[in-house]
Amino acid sequence: MPASRSRWFVLLWALLPFLAALGGAAFPPDQWFAALAKPSWQPPNYLFGPVWTTLYLMMGIAAGLVWLRGPSPAVRAALVVFAGQLLLNALWTPVFFGAHALGAALIVIVLMWLAITLTIALFWRVRPLAAALLLPYLAWVSFATALNAALWRLNG
Repeated sequence: MPASRSRWFVLLWALLPFLAALGGAAFPPDQWFAALAKPSWQPPNYLFGPVWTTLYLMMGIAAGLVWLRGPSPAVRAALVVFAGQLLLNALWTPVFFGAHALGAALIVIVLMWLAITLTIALFWRVRPLAAALLLPYLAWVSFATALNAALWRLNG
């Protein structure tokens, strides 16, 4: 680890993904969402907060671990793609809950899934542990993609 890269900055990286959640806080599930037909396998709403909190923390720690490797083209590429998937993450909630656009939200979440997959591949080259920390996120977004698709099919 380069001397200029303090481990304390990992804390800042750990908090960064929570910025994506702030945008989503403006669009909580509402009466529109409550009225949607839902698949029988949809988890209860109270589960989403703790799951996302855990995933955001793991995402931030993963990015911090990559950042600690020091400046390099591989680190830069990995963190740029990480930022791109985080922007897609932040975009999904306003599209789904704000615009009530199930089909458009499905497109966003598929793009997010692809960006997460690329992020994992790039993180793996820099710090395999960081890539492993993103695997639960990929699994949850895979589930969320299937849920978004089911909601679109049932209500589209």
